Amino acid sequence: MKKPELLAPAGSYETLESAILAGADAVYLGGKLYNARMNAKNFDSEAMKRAVDLCHKNGVRLYVTLNTLIYDRCFKDALLYAEELYKQGVDALITADVGFSKKLHEYLPDFELHASTQMTGHNVSAAEYLARMGFSRMVCAREMQKKDIAYLVEKSPIEIEAFVHGAMCVCQSGQCLMSSFIGGRSGNRGECAQPCRLPYNNSYPISLKDMCLGGHITELAEMGVASLKIEGRMKSPDYVYSVVSTYRRLLDENRNATQKEIDRLASVFSRGGFSDGYFIGKVDNSMLGIRSSGDKEATKNTSIKQTKVGAAKDAIKLQERNGSLPSVIEIDTDGDRCEKINSARFFNVESIPKSDYFDIIYLPLEKFDGTRANGIVMPPVIFDSEKERVERLLESVKKKGALHCLVGNVGHIELAKKYGFIIHGDYRLNIYNNTSFANYSDMKSILVSPELTLAQIRDIKGKKSVVVYGKVPLMTLEKRTGQRVLRDRKRVVFPVFKESGREIVVNSVPIYMADREDALRKSGIFDRHFIFTTETKEEVLAVIKAHKEKKIGKNNVKRIK
Repeated sequence: MKKPELLAPAGSYETLESAILAGADAVYLGGKLYNARMNAKNFDSEAMKRAVDLCHKNGVRLYVTLNTLIYDRCFKDALLYAEELYKQGVDALITADVGFSKKLHEYLPDFELHASTQMTGHNVSAAEYLARMGFSRMVCAREMQKKDIAYLVEKSPIEIEAFVHGAMCVCQSGQCLMSSFIGGRSGNRGECAQPCRLPYNNSYPISLKDMCLGGHITELAEMGVASLKIEGRMKSPDYVYSVVSTYRRLLDENRNATQKEIDRLASVFSRGGFSDGYFIGKVDNSMLGIRSSGDKEATKNTSIKQTKVGAAKDAIKLQERNGSLPSVIEIDTDGDRCEKINSARFFNVESIPKSDYFDIIYLPLEKFDGTRANGIVMPPVIFDSEKERVERLLESVKKKGALHCLVGNVGHIELAKKYGFIIHGDYRLNIYNNTSFANYSDMKSILVSPELTLAQIRDIKGKKSVVVYGKVPLMTLEKRTGQRVLRDRKRVVFPVFKESGREIVVNSVPIYMADREDALRKSGIFDRHFIFTTETKEEVLAVIKAHKEKKIGKNNVKRIK
C-alpha cells in the first residue's frame, strides 16, 4: 500500500518553513495573482523562487494555486504568469477555470495540472472528463462520504486528493455566489467575505465546525487516496506546524489519531470542536460551530515548540523544461450556438402560467411531470452512489417528453448525452471567458456566470445566455438548515428551497433587466433566462408583461452592471 502524500498549506514564507519542518511531502501556496486566498501574504516572484529552492532542497514538492476564474481581459496575463511559474520549477498548478486550464495544457503540456475543489469534482465522470483535459489529479469535494470517495479512487483515471483537516464551506465548493451577490466580494475570485459565518434566524445555521479526519487516516490510506490535504493558507506558522506534524506521525505510524491528539488539535484552532460528518454520512446539526471566546482562549494558551518531524527526504532534481508560450496567444471563440430564445426555470410546476413567451421551460428533474415544461435542470450534485436513482429519473422524464437538459457540472454531461437530451450549460459551469465558453461547443446554449458585468459579457464572443430576471441560487447545501428562509442581522430574507435532495439558498432580490434591452443587445446576449422561485402565476405573467413593455424596475432589484 502506497503511503498518501501529506499536503500542507503555506500562506507565507515563515509558514512554508514550518510545513517543511513538520514533515510535509508537498506544500501548496499562492502567488500574487489569481489565487483563491488573495488575503494571505502570498509569494511574489522573488519569494516564489526561494520557495521552490527551499522545497526541492528538502525533497518537498511545491504546488501553486492559480485557482480563481479568469476574465478575458486577464487571460493572457494569467498564462504568462503560469509560464513564469513553470520556468521557476513549480511542480504543479492547482486550477479552477476550465478554459484557462485547457489552454495552459495546450501550450505547456508537461506542466502538471491539479483540478481545484472549486471545480466541484465529486464523481468518476468528472474525473474522466478532467483526465481528457490533461489533469493528473482532482481535488474531490469535501462533502463526499467515505463510500463515494472509495469508489471514486477505485475508478478514477487520475489521482484523487482529499481534504482531511481545516475549514469547511457549507456550500458546495465552486458553487457559492453569496459573498459576491450580497457584498461584492467573489469567492470565485479569492475574495470571500464568509457570510456563512454570520448569524441567521438568531443563530448560526450555516456555520460549520472545521473538518478533522485524523480518526480515519488508515481508511483513507487503504482506499488509495493519493494526497491528504490540510486547509489553512490564512493560518499561522504554529498552526500549520502543529497540524502537519500530527498527521505526519499518523501516516508514518499507520494509525488513527487518539482522542488526546484530536483534543490537542482542537486547542490549536477549532470552531467549537471538529466534525467528520460528511465523511461518515452524519450530516446534522452536530456539524455546526462557531469560533467562541473559549476557543480563542484555548489557542492563546497552547504552546507549540517546532522541531523536525519525519524522516529526511532526498532532494528533488528539476527536470529540464523546454515548453513556452507562443508569441501570439490564440483565444478560442465560438460564434455560433443558438438562436434568440427566452428560457425559464421554475422551482414549482404550480407557478407555470399558460403563455407562449418561453421557448424552453425547465423544472428540477424530480418535479418534471410532462405537462407544462419541456426541459429539466440536472441536479447540481450527483455522487456516484446517487447515479442509479438519477438515471431512473432521467429515463422516466425522457419518456414523458423532456427534450432539453440544463447541466451545471462536467461530471453530469455524459449522463445527459446518454439519454439523448438537447444539452444546455447552466451558470453553475462558471463561464468567465471565451475559451471556457468555447470548451462546451456541443451544448446548444450556455449561461455565463451571473457574476459578470455587461462589459465582461460583451468580451465573450458568441451567442450567450444570461439570467435577466430572478432570484439567483447562491448556495447549494449538503447540510440542511430545515428552514424556509434565512434572515440575516439586517432582516434581509433569503428563501430556502429543496432541489434534488439538497437545500438551495436563493438571493433576497431578483435580477431585473426588463428596461435594459438595448444594453443586453449590445452585449451580444441572445438567450434571456428567467428564474422563478417564490413567484405566483400572476407574478410570472407580470414579469413577462414587464419585459415585453421594457418596464422600468423598482429599487429592490439587482442589476447586471
